[in-house]
Amino acid sequence: MQETDMQQPFFNGGDEIVRAEGLRKTFTLSKKQRQLERTSITRKVAVDGLSFTAQRGEIYGLLGPNGAGKTTTLRMLSTLIKPDAGDAFVCGYSVCKQPHKVRDHIGFMTSELKLEGFFTPSYLFDFFGQMHGVERETLARRKRELFSRFGIDRFAEVKVKDLSTGMLQKVSLVISIVHDPDVVIFDEPTNGLDVLTAKVVTDFLLELKSMGKSILLSTHIFSLVEKLCDRVGIIIDGRMVADGTLDVVCGGMSLEERFFTVYHAVKGEIV
Repeated sequence: MQETDMQQPFFNGGDEIVRAEGLRKTFTLSKKQRQLERTSITRKVAVDGLSFTAQRGEIYGLLGPNGAGKTTTLRMLSTLIKPDAGDAFVCGYSVCKQPHKVRDHIGFMTSELKLEGFFTPSYLFDFFGQMHGVERETLARRKRELFSRFGIDRFAEVKVKDLSTGMLQKVSLVISIVHDPDVVIFDEPTNGLDVLTAKVVTDFLLELKSMGKSILLSTHIFSLVEKLCDRVGIIIDGRMVADGTLDVVCGGMSLEERFFTVYHAVKGEIV
C-alpha cells in the first residue's frame, strides 16, 4: 500500500496527469451548520494535507463516506475553489497559479450542476462550446455524435426545465466534455440516476478510458470503484489513508472489507 508521505513532492511529468500536493481547505460553519453538526467549532477542515497522483489513461477513484472531503478535493482540482495550502498540477499546470490553463484541459461534472431551465440542450452545448473556443465545424460534429450517443437528439430543442432527471444528467455530461478534454473529473457520477442511465454513464466512462482519456471520480459506492477504477484512494476526514491499485489497497480482502478495516482503525474504533 502506498502511503502519502512516501510520494514525491513535485510534479515531474511523464505518466502523471494529476498530482495533488498537500491540499488543505477549511470552511467557516454557519450557525445553522453548527447546530446540524452539533458542534461549537466555527471552522471545519474539509481536506487536510491531501496528496496523491493519477496516471494518464487510467480511472482513479476517490472513495470515502459523505463529508470525507471528496467533493472539495475535486473542486480544488477543477479550480472552482482555491486551496488554503498546498497545490495540485493537472497536465503540468498549477491549479493555484495557472487555473485558466487547467480549465483548458479538464471537464468537470457534478450532480449539483445547475443549468438554466429556459434554454435547450442544443443551445447550451453551443454556448459552452463557444466559451471553450471549439471551432464551429468541430462543435457541430461533436454535438451530433454525443447527442446521438446519449439519446439527447430527440430532446435537443426541449427546454431544460422540462427534461427528466436522467436526461438532464446526460445533458450535463455532454456539456462537461464539449471541448474534448484530456482529463474528465466526475463527482459522484451515478448519484441519483436510475439503473439504466447509470449504466449509460459508466459505460461511457470506460469508453473515454479506451480513447486514452484520464478520469478522476469520487464515490461512496464500492461496486462502482471495483467495476471502473484502475487505482483508488481512500479518504477519511480529509486525509488520504490508502492509495494504490485495487489489489494493493485491498490486500486480499474485498474493497468493502478493506475500507471498513481502515475506517475503524482511523477512527480508533474496535470491532
